[in-house]
Amino acid sequence: MTPRPLFSVLAAALLLAGCAANPARLAPGTPAATVLAALGPPTGEYTLPGGGRRLEYATGPFGKRTWMLDLDAGGALVSATQVLTEQRFNQVRAGMTRDELRRELGRPSATSMAGWHQLQIVWSYRYETMFCQWFQVGIDPQKGTVIDSGYYPDPICDDPQFDNALFRHRR
Repeated sequence: MTPRPLFSVLAAALLLAGCAANPARLAPGTPAATVLAALGPPTGEYTLPGGGRRLEYATGPFGKRTWMLDLDAGGALVSATQVLTEQRFNQVRAGMTRDELRRELGRPSATSMAGWHQLQIVWSYRYETMFCQWFQVGIDPQKGTVIDSGYYPDPICDDPQFDNALFRHRR
């Protein structure tokens, strides 16, 4: 099987899998065991104030959604929120710790190093937008805190291997 048809089959399977277990369909009060049975193991888990916990369900490096499910101290679902949005990105501030960023946005789509005068670890997040861009956060590698952030062109849009509607906005 050539890479292009194989990629199309895999993309379709991922889309179908995402529809089968939609975190937004879980009602508040759902027990943690039911959440885990419906969605499987989370891609991350974070402690919340008051003894609660946040479960991260990221869709991977090419996915444009990350769900955060907040559970109270008793293990009941409080909320399910898709966090890869411009509203959430605009709350990222210089000085936030790497842990705070991870708890708010989840794991990044990609990481890299950048910098001319100041070296930065760059976390990049893909998200649903009509523009071919992603959100990037520069982190000081020594302090582990956010230096800056912004919206930049997603390099995948220039890669002919990924020329399909899942990843590219048709011009």
